[in-house]
Amino acid sequence: MAKHQDIRLNKSLGQHFLNDRSVLSRIYEAILACAGNLPLLEVGPGAGALSALLQDRTDYKLVEFDKRWVEHLEKEYPLLKGKVIAADFLQLDLQDVFAKNYAVVGNFPYNISSQIVFHILDHKDKIPLMLGMFQKEVAARICAKEGSKTYGVISVLTQLYYETEYLFDVPREAFNPPPKVLSGVMVMKRRAQDFDIDQQLFKQVVKLAFNQRRKTLRNSLKQLLRDKEVKGLDLFNLRPEQLSLDDFLNLVKLIATQK
Repeated sequence: MAKHQDIRLNKSLGQHFLNDRSVLSRIYEAILACAGNLPLLEVGPGAGALSALLQDRTDYKLVEFDKRWVEHLEKEYPLLKGKVIAADFLQLDLQDVFAKNYAVVGNFPYNISSQIVFHILDHKDKIPLMLGMFQKEVAARICAKEGSKTYGVISVLTQLYYETEYLFDVPREAFNPPPKVLSGVMVMKRRAQDFDIDQQLFKQVVKLAFNQRRKTLRNSLKQLLRDKEVKGLDLFNLRPEQLSLDDFLNLVKLIATQK
């Protein structure tokens, strides 16, 4: 493991560093299995526990917001010299990182985990794979299916473009210092083909539906329902968490084809 005892962790950035070798090996093996020969962008490498395993890759870059860790990484791992981007991932233009498509990996900062996923969705055509560790609650929400209490906007919007899978739990004891929340590793794989759907309308429908998730769709989507026959369908008696991705696709097509 890298020596970094002289650098104090920044709690405001959610810095809890993974130092369990067995967990790191599982994440590394999952990256190798899923990413293949894709270039890799590691987000939030911190002290470099995962970077130490990935540093030999040719097409590999890292983005780190905390300048102290940028200096540490380049000093501790000479192979990373020139590969570390000192920037805020959420402000980074993901189209310019590599000339070709690439995977985003990492032990992601928990305080911006949802924003990370939505930033990737904005650049989905460049990023066929994302794999890494989030707060378990967030990872479970992204991978959730209909009928689950955690199923919501981020579940449906992510799964419109990616197949998602929750891989494994990571115990608190694997970190220094141990976080108060549980952690989990998940993967997002880009769908081979996009659905034929009005994407902006899809996003609007999903957000309106879940913003009032206790109401039936007839009530939460009333501003979009013009056709009496459509409005009278049994589908609109349901609540959003009862609808699968296919159901939402059909719902949006119904709304789009109203007279």
